[in-house]
Amino acid sequence: MHKSQLAGMIIDCQTDDLGEAAAFWSAALGLPAVPDSRIDETRYRHLKTRPEELPVEVQRVDHPSRVHLDIESDDKEAEAARLEALGARRVAETIGWIIMEAPTGQRFCIVNPQRANFEQAANRWD
Repeated sequence: MHKSQLAGMIIDCQTDDLGEAAAFWSAALGLPAVPDSRIDETRYRHLKTRPEELPVEVQRVDHPSRVHLDIESDDKEAEAARLEALGARRVAETIGWIIMEAPTGQRFCIVNPQRANFEQAANRWD
């Protein structure tokens, strides 16, 4: 058995100025950009959401800009296998996450648990 749930929304920005990108998305979404010691601020900026809302991050990337979702799981390999059985494909693996692609072409990542409600709210898969 493993658990998973939607972890958050990541705004991928192909930019040399992450601060400017974060400032735009902060103003556009009405979410203040806040320091977060858990992330590399040369690559990520955290936008503050309420505890009951999904986290939102702005990420500096080398590929074209897009938005992607993260799915958090206590067993990334089991979650990847479950999603592959549904038709997703594994694109790449890095330290800490697995990049997947849905049958419809959207990219998403499987990450370690992130949200405080993970133990109580995550889906349980046999």
